[in-house]
Amino acid sequence: MSLTDPIADMLTSVRNALQANKETVDVPASKLIGHILEIFKAAGYVEDFRSLKTNTQGTFKIYLKYADKKSAIIGLKRISKPGLRVYAARNRVPRVLNGLGTAVISTSKGVLDDRQARKLNVGGEVICYIW
Repeated sequence: MSLTDPIADMLTSVRNALQANKETVDVPASKLIGHILEIFKAAGYVEDFRSLKTNTQGTFKIYLKYADKKSAIIGLKRISKPGLRVYAARNRVPRVLNGLGTAVISTSKGVLDDRQARKLNVGGEVICYIW
Protein backbone atom coordinates (compact mmCIF):
# COMPACT_ATOMS: atom_id res chain seq x y z
CA MET A 1 0.00 0.00 0.00
CA SER A 2 1.46 3.33 -0.95
CA LEU A 3 0.85 6.37 1.17
CA THR A 4 0.48 9.87 -0.17
CA ASP A 5 1.97 11.50 2.92
CA PRO A 6 3.92 9.08 5.17
CA ILE A 7 5.11 11.89 7.48
CA ALA A 8 1.55 12.97 8.27
CA ASP A 9 0.66 9.30 8.79
CA MET A 10 3.53 8.93 11.29
CA LEU A 11 2.51 12.10 13.17
CA THR A 12 -1.12 10.93 13.30
CA SER A 13 -0.08 7.50 14.60
CA VAL A 14 1.97 9.12 17.38
CA ARG A 15 -0.88 11.54 18.21
CA ASN A 16 -3.40 8.68 18.41
CA ALA A 17 -1.08 6.56 20.55
CA LEU A 18 -0.60 9.47 22.97
CA GLN A 19 -4.36 9.92 23.35
CA ALA A 20 -4.72 6.21 24.09
CA ASN A 21 -1.78 6.33 26.59
CA LYS A 22 0.16 3.67 24.68
CA GLU A 23 3.80 3.03 25.55
CA THR A 24 4.88 2.23 21.99
CA VAL A 25 3.68 2.78 18.44
CA ASP A 26 4.84 1.20 15.17
CA VAL A 27 5.21 3.28 12.01
CA PRO A 28 6.54 2.40 8.52
CA ALA A 29 10.23 3.18 8.19
CA SER A 30 11.96 5.58 5.82
CA LYS A 31 15.16 7.61 5.99
CA LEU A 32 13.28 10.90 6.42
CA ILE A 33 11.11 9.55 9.23
CA GLY A 34 14.27 8.20 10.88
CA HIS A 35 15.85 11.67 10.80
CA ILE A 36 12.68 13.25 12.20
CA LEU A 37 12.60 10.70 15.03
CA GLU A 38 16.26 11.43 15.83
CA ILE A 39 15.33 15.10 16.27
CA PHE A 40 12.36 14.14 18.47
CA LYS A 41 14.65 11.95 20.61
CA ALA A 42 17.37 14.61 20.90
CA ALA A 43 14.79 17.22 21.95
CA GLY A 44 13.39 14.85 24.60
CA TYR A 45 9.94 14.22 23.13
CA VAL A 46 10.33 10.43 22.77
CA GLU A 47 12.28 7.95 24.89
CA ASP A 48 13.77 5.98 22.02
CA PHE A 49 13.00 4.34 18.69
CA ARG A 50 14.20 1.10 17.18
CA SER A 51 14.25 -0.17 13.63
CA LEU A 52 12.43 -3.49 13.15
CA LYS A 53 13.08 -5.41 9.97
CA THR A 54 10.07 -7.11 8.41
CA ASN A 55 9.72 -8.86 5.05
CA THR A 56 9.89 -5.92 2.59
CA GLN A 57 9.82 -2.59 4.40
CA GLY A 58 11.00 -2.09 7.94
CA THR A 59 9.13 -0.37 10.72
CA PHE A 60 10.13 1.90 13.56
CA LYS A 61 8.95 1.08 17.07
CA ILE A 62 8.67 4.42 18.88
CA TYR A 63 8.82 4.39 22.69
CA LEU A 64 6.76 7.35 23.90
CA LYS A 65 7.84 9.44 26.87
CA TYR A 66 5.58 10.13 29.84
CA ALA A 67 6.21 12.01 33.10
CA ASP A 68 3.64 11.68 35.92
CA LYS A 69 1.14 10.14 33.46
CA LYS A 70 1.45 13.20 31.20
CA SER A 71 2.95 12.99 27.75
CA ALA A 72 6.12 14.88 26.86
CA ILE A 73 4.43 15.75 23.56
CA ILE A 74 1.59 18.26 23.87
CA GLY A 75 1.04 18.87 20.17
CA LEU A 76 2.19 17.85 16.69
CA LYS A 77 1.42 19.74 13.50
CA ARG A 78 2.31 18.98 9.89
CA ILE A 79 3.26 22.24 8.14
CA SER A 80 4.48 21.47 4.62
CA LYS A 81 2.07 19.13 2.83
CA PRO A 82 2.29 17.44 -0.58
CA GLY A 83 -0.32 19.86 -1.95
CA LEU A 84 1.25 22.99 -0.45
CA ARG A 85 4.97 23.09 0.31
CA VAL A 86 6.09 25.64 2.91
CA TYR A 87 9.63 26.99 2.79
CA ALA A 88 11.50 29.29 5.16
CA ALA A 89 14.40 31.53 4.19
CA ARG A 90 17.51 31.43 6.34
CA ASN A 91 16.57 34.65 8.10
CA ARG A 92 12.93 33.58 8.63
CA VAL A 93 13.31 30.18 10.29
CA PRO A 94 10.19 29.80 12.48
CA ARG A 95 10.14 29.65 16.27
CA VAL A 96 7.54 27.37 17.84
CA LEU A 97 5.92 28.87 20.96
CA ASN A 98 8.78 31.38 21.32
CA GLY A 99 11.39 28.63 21.53
CA LEU A 100 9.49 26.18 23.76
CA GLY A 101 8.69 23.90 20.81
CA THR A 102 10.73 22.57 17.92
CA ALA A 103 10.37 23.01 14.17
CA VAL A 104 11.77 20.26 11.94
CA ILE A 105 13.28 21.66 8.73
CA SER A 106 14.66 19.85 5.69
CA THR A 107 17.70 21.84 4.54
CA SER A 108 20.60 21.38 2.15
CA LYS A 109 22.65 20.31 5.20
CA GLY A 110 20.14 17.57 6.11
CA VAL A 111 17.09 17.41 8.34
CA LEU A 112 17.64 19.85 11.23
CA ASP A 113 15.68 21.41 14.05
CA ASP A 114 15.08 25.16 14.04
CA ARG A 115 17.93 25.94 16.45
CA GLN A 116 20.50 24.08 14.34
CA ALA A 117 19.19 25.73 11.15
CA ARG A 118 19.60 29.19 12.70
CA LYS A 119 23.09 28.29 13.93
CA LEU A 120 24.15 27.07 10.47
CA ASN A 121 22.31 29.99 8.82
CA VAL A 122 20.31 27.81 6.42
CA GLY A 123 16.66 27.67 5.45
CA GLY A 124 14.55 24.99 3.84
CA GLU A 125 11.24 23.17 3.85
CA VAL A 126 9.39 23.32 7.18
CA ILE A 127 8.24 19.73 7.77
CA CYS A 128 6.44 19.88 11.13
CA TYR A 129 6.15 21.50 14.54
CA ILE A 130 6.26 19.67 17.87
CA TRP A 131 5.68 21.14 21.30
